[in-house]
Amino acid sequence: MKELAILVLGEEGLKTARSLQSYYPQSKVYGLAKRTASADVTFTEFAPLCQNLYQQQLPIVGLCSAGILIRSLAPILSNKAIEPPVIAVAEDGSAVVPLLGGVTGANELAATIGQILGTEPAITSTGTNKFKTTLLAPPAGYRLLNSIDQAKEFLSGLLAGGTVKIIGNAPWLTNSKLPICEDASHTIEITDRDSLANLSSTHLGYQFSPSGGKLAVVGIGAGDLRGITPQVQQILRSATDIVGYHTYIKLIEPLINDKTIHSSDNRQELDRARVAISLAQQGRSVAVVSSGDCGIFGMAAALMEIIDQEATTIDIDITISPGITAFQTLAAKVGAPMGHDFCVVSLSDQLKPWEVIAQRIRAAALADFVLAFYNPASLTRTQQLAATKDILLAYRTPDTPVILGKNLDRSGEEVTITTLAELDRQNVNMQTIVIVGSSKTKVLQSGKQTRVYTPRYYD
Repeated sequence: MKELAILVLGEEGLKTARSLQSYYPQSKVYGLAKRTASADVTFTEFAPLCQNLYQQQLPIVGLCSAGILIRSLAPILSNKAIEPPVIAVAEDGSAVVPLLGGVTGANELAATIGQILGTEPAITSTGTNKFKTTLLAPPAGYRLLNSIDQAKEFLSGLLAGGTVKIIGNAPWLTNSKLPICEDASHTIEITDRDSLANLSSTHLGYQFSPSGGKLAVVGIGAGDLRGITPQVQQILRSATDIVGYHTYIKLIEPLINDKTIHSSDNRQELDRARVAISLAQQGRSVAVVSSGDCGIFGMAAALMEIIDQEATTIDIDITISPGITAFQTLAAKVGAPMGHDFCVVSLSDQLKPWEVIAQRIRAAALADFVLAFYNPASLTRTQQLAATKDILLAYRTPDTPVILGKNLDRSGEEVTITTLAELDRQNVNMQTIVIVGSSKTKVLQSGKQTRVYTPRYYD
C-alpha cells in the first residue's frame, strides 16, 4: 500500500499522522477545520469525507475512536470483498485496531502501523493470529480464484484441525504457521491459469500472474531508519519480497512488515543473490538489503558475481540504490576526517589473503591516505588489527588520530577518539569501523566538543 488517507480530529494527532506519512509519503493528512492548523487537507464534516474516501477504495487510518469510524461508514457497508482497509489509531499512537478490510490487507497494514508506532496492534482475526498469514488477501501477483465464502470455509476447516498441502510456489506461506503436510485434508494450488475446475471449500486456488520482475539492491545505512534515503524507502515499500541477512532485516522491520521475507546468515551472500534472481524471474518485485552502501563490501557485487560467473541471463530491471555507508556515518559524528584523499580497506581475509591486505595497507600508508578499515576483528580473527597497527607505525607518528565507531546509529553506539599508539584490539570487534588519520589530520577542541578533521589542502 502506497497511499493512505490519514484522518485527524485535533492537533494532538498530527505528530502521529506525520510519523505514518513519513513511511507512506504519497499519503495525505486530512484535518478537522478549526482544530488542526497544519493538515494537508481540511474538512468540516467527518462522515461525508470518510464515506467518500471509502468509496474511492482508499485505505483509511483514523486517529480517533473506533466508534466514530464505524458510525460514519455503517450506512454504506455492503461487500466486504472489495472494502478498503479501515484502521483506528489512538491520537498518541498507543493503540492500533483494524476495523474493516480483513480480506484486502487491513491486518497486514495494522501490523505495519503498529511497528512504526511501537505498538502491538489489536488484531482479532483468529486465522491471522493462529497461522501468521492471510489466505483471503494474498500478496501482489497472486489472485484468489475462489469465492470469499469458500475461502472462509477453507480457513474454518483449518481452524477446526484440518491440514493443508501446497501445490506450486507460494512464497508468502513459507514462514507461516499453517499445518502443512503431504497427506492433507485441504489443498492450496498455485496456477498460471485464470480458473481451476476443482475449486471448493477444501481446495483454494490462486492465479500467479508474473508482471515482469524487478530486482533492486539497496543500502540501508548504518542502522537508523532516518538515515535511509527516500529512494531506498520507496523501493522497500513497493517490493513484494525482501532478501537479506537477518540482522539487517530486523533493522528495517517497520518498513517491510507486509512483505515476504527471505533471511539468511551472514556468509551466504551468493545464495541470497541466487534467491533474489529466482524470485525476480518469477515476476516478483525483489529488494536485496545491504547495510551501509550496497556497493561497498555489499550485496551489489555479490549479485554481479552470480550474473557474471554463472552466465545468468535475466530479462528484468536491476536497480542499485546507494546508502550512507558506515565510514561516512562515523566521520560525520566527529567532524571531517575524510576531508582529503582517503581509501577504504576490509581487514577480513575470507575472500583475499592477508598478504594482499598488508601490501595495500603499506601502499596507502606510504601515500599518506586517511584510511577507513572495515571488519577489523572477529572472534576467530584477532591478529590483523595488531599487524595493521605495526605497519602504520612505520609510516605514521604514534599520536596520529584514530576514530573508533561501534554499533553506529544502533543501540549501544560508542564513538571514541584515540591515537595510533593507543589503538587496542580489545576495543574493536566486527561491528567497529576504524578511521586512521593521515599526517595532516588534526584533533581540535570546539567548545565542549572534540572534533577531528583533515584539511583540504596538502603542502
